[in-house]
Amino acid sequence: MADNEATTWDQWRAARPDLDLTPMTLFGGLKHAHAMLEFLLEPVFETSAISSSEFDLLFHLRHAPEPIIARRLAQTMGKSAAALSKTLTKLERRDLVKRVANPADKRSALVTISDAGAAAVDDVIPRRLVLEAEVIGALTDRQGSDL
Repeated sequence: MADNEATTWDQWRAARPDLDLTPMTLFGGLKHAHAMLEFLLEPVFETSAISSSEFDLLFHLRHAPEPIIARRLAQTMGKSAAALSKTLTKLERRDLVKRVANPADKRSALVTISDAGAAAVDDVIPRRLVLEAEVIGALTDRQGSDL
């Protein structure tokens, strides 16, 4: 934890000793780790046809054996239906995914990845894995086991 972050927590503990900040410090750490990973991944996506958030969605579709209901995809990814729909619309405009009405339930859409979407994922995944392996390799044994 950075010094200024530790100071902030100390200030809160002093001002509100009645609050147990443990859950917030844990989730704050997770958010910080996620932000750091996104920062480290920026070079991978600077040269890619897709963004990090688009990759996350396409990753779920890449080897799916059948079309996925958009609502289920949102739930799996922990996204709101509106946020997922916005990303799907951008990907659809670029022919990276296909959305069709679900014949079993016209209120829902079925999503599949296109050949171009699969190629975009296949382009990113090796570079992303190399970078993530480097990050993990920089951790001490204790840090790795703590994760």
